[in-house]
Amino acid sequence: APPDVGGRYAALSVFGLVPAALIGMDLRALLDRARSMGEASSFCVSSSKSPGLQLGAALGELASGGRDKLTLVMSPSLEPFSAWLEQLVAESTGKDGTGIIPIAGESLGPLDSYDSDRFFVATLLRGDDLDGVDKKLSELEESGHPVVRIRLDDKFDLGREIFRWELAVPAAAAVLNVHPFDQPDVELAKKLAQEAMRAASRRSSQDSAETVGIEDSELESLLQSWLESKNDGDFLSLQAYLAPSPENSAALEALRDALRKRLRCATTLGFGPRFLHSTGQLHKGGADNGLFLQLVDDPSRDLAVPETDYTFGQLIQAQAQGDLQALRQRGRRVLRVQLGKDPGEGLRRLSKATA
Repeated sequence: APPDVGGRYAALSVFGLVPAALIGMDLRALLDRARSMGEASSFCVSSSKSPGLQLGAALGELASGGRDKLTLVMSPSLEPFSAWLEQLVAESTGKDGTGIIPIAGESLGPLDSYDSDRFFVATLLRGDDLDGVDKKLSELEESGHPVVRIRLDDKFDLGREIFRWELAVPAAAAVLNVHPFDQPDVELAKKLAQEAMRAASRRSSQDSAETVGIEDSELESLLQSWLESKNDGDFLSLQAYLAPSPENSAALEALRDALRKRLRCATTLGFGPRFLHSTGQLHKGGADNGLFLQLVDDPSRDLAVPETDYTFGQLIQAQAQGDLQALRQRGRRVLRVQLGKDPGEGLRRLSKATA
């Protein structure tokens, strides 16, 4: 594998192609579609006709003008593709106090739920049940929101789209005057997590000082104060250091929806520690326009990490603590809530408190 290709740009390298081959993907068909986009974007094609550069120019210019919430609308069967796009966009552009915020997995809402900070890009697969998505996109377009529709004939066209986005995002970064291939703020959370692992006693005191429990009497006042810190153009980030179970996912989506209605702003949701290598760079290195809600729990069952003196629960706790400290060092508005041993019930109670 090329050592100079970063992970988020490696979808068409052996890092992406070997797993694709192992699940039976027709690599020739996938790469043929990618090659077609490469030819459409070659040096002899004017930049105004290059699909990747067109999208990149739109991303960069709209973000510079305040429409920095890239809202990814996906056909149901393509929804996992948004997770890769989320990392590609956030980690490539979210630095030096600027960035494009990818909004993935957020259902389309009524027109009055959107401010003038949105740019909608829809990736639609022929044959999928789009459930009125085209109609909603047309309504958004008619109300003044910029909308791009990308239509796929089949899933092999994802090869084409991977190439398009891997060209578009660096082009957008050039418009924003940031380096698209580094991630300078990812290491900060790693360093602080390592310090937390080495200083368990200090971590405990920090936890008690910086964490509010779901049953604590001051939760409501702290939550209201955090919500009231929202400014125009802000987005909300839910950071769930929880097991990604169907129950927890459903409860998190309900909380996300409640907060979206309350704040009328774009929302993101990520399970920790995975998001540290996707949107984590943007959270620390991007603009100070995010409200961060970190959610932690007490694991009902913990296991030792082999050949170490700590458990997986302690490791995740340290990663959450490191991320919290990194956000606070950058002056971010962050609230940390301890959900206890039943995170599903804790999330439901939190949803009621935000209504």
